[in-house]
Amino acid sequence: MSEPDQNAIDTAARLLEAGRLVAFPTETVYGLGADAENPEAVASIYAAKGRPSNHPVIVHLAPGADIGYWAQAIPEEAHKLIVAFWPGPLTLILKRAGHIPDAVSGGQDSIGLRCPSHPVAQALLHAFKGGRGGVAAPSANRFGHVSPTTAQHVRDEFGAADDGALACVLDGGQSDVGIESTIVDLSRMATHGPVLLRPGHIGAAQIAEVIGIEPGQPDAAAPRASGTLEAHYAPSTPVALIESSDCHQTVQQLEGKGKRVALIGYGDALGIPALKAFALPASADGYAHGLYAALRSADTAGADIILVEAPPREPAWQGVNDRLRRAAHDSKGVLERLLAPG
Repeated sequence: MSEPDQNAIDTAARLLEAGRLVAFPTETVYGLGADAENPEAVASIYAAKGRPSNHPVIVHLAPGADIGYWAQAIPEEAHKLIVAFWPGPLTLILKRAGHIPDAVSGGQDSIGLRCPSHPVAQALLHAFKGGRGGVAAPSANRFGHVSPTTAQHVRDEFGAADDGALACVLDGGQSDVGIESTIVDLSRMATHGPVLLRPGHIGAAQIAEVIGIEPGQPDAAAPRASGTLEAHYAPSTPVALIESSDCHQTVQQLEGKGKRVALIGYGDALGIPALKAFALPASADGYAHGLYAALRSADTAGADIILVEAPPREPAWQGVNDRLRRAAHDSKGVLERLLAPG
């Protein structure tokens, strides 16, 4: 991770305080930030991304921030998870304090809070309002697209700073984790207990070790949360997941029909000739780190379809499998149509 440039940090903090949008790196992905207590600034996030106004954003806090300013009725489980995992890739959904504008929560009575570990993000949060502010920041990309893990990805989405709504892009190198934070709902402990709304780098078993209970699965009444729509994280090119044993034959069949294939693999698919092939590590953490960059590169290959060698279905891969399932959601049936006779 890159160390922060204090002049750039101070400039970005002043821009945030003036109600402007600033893109900045976190250990998960790059965020598109605005002053969380400025409804007009938060609205500009939604406008820039094309994000539905009822889809909440996550508020990023500096290390040691007073979460009691942002949330109320904070359960003991939240304090335990903060001690264990903050700063880090864990977002907690809590009851929103009454004086915090509901723009950050999509009109709900809850709020998503997290403290990122990236040094540039931490420097920005310390400089913004003297460390006492919160930065609302979904991923710095158009709504539903593949999240950015480098500053260049952000520029690819929004153009150069000052060309539009985006005032500044802080460059902190490639995001270390590479997929978005784990989200745990603790806002309904009395009735539902902890609920895992979005898996990520921190798994359910790790959470259970800290609070003594494994989080449940989302229910119909669960709060809306960032990145939990069925279709999300998707490139423009259709995406299909395919079992390792079927990769070689499927690529051959598609190319035999004159179709152009981009292939993302980590195991048996490596070495299969394709228009473009992207090799990812065979470990869950390494795969997550490179996934979004591979999807973005594959999306520019001019392919008819992106084939992704399906990762293992082990708990460590839950976050990766969640992102790939959502990326492929709107591409259902495309592979079959491409392979159909005629």
